[in-house]
Amino acid sequence: MISPNELQQMIQTGFPDAEIQVQDLTGGGDHYQVTVISAAFTGKSLVQQHRLVYGIVNEAMATDKIHAFALKTYTPEKWAELAIAAS
Repeated sequence: MISPNELQQMIQTGFPDAEIQVQDLTGGGDHYQVTVISAAFTGKSLVQQHRLVYGIVNEAMATDKIHAFALKTYTPEKWAELAIAAS
């Protein structure tokens, strides 16, 4: 198992500028929903964005520290657009 803080720190290492939201879906530390907002995603497709994040968490997933991982990625601009649309 991996704690939400450990998962957030792991991703933050790869994306120092990122805003990261980690939600433990079951309370058991192995099913997570993660949102990453980073300028590093600018100009990249959604698949490329996800590959970047999965590259960081792949080892934890391979060792079953993470069983399920739902991922959402956004550029800061896209995130701001969504926030405006939601209000």
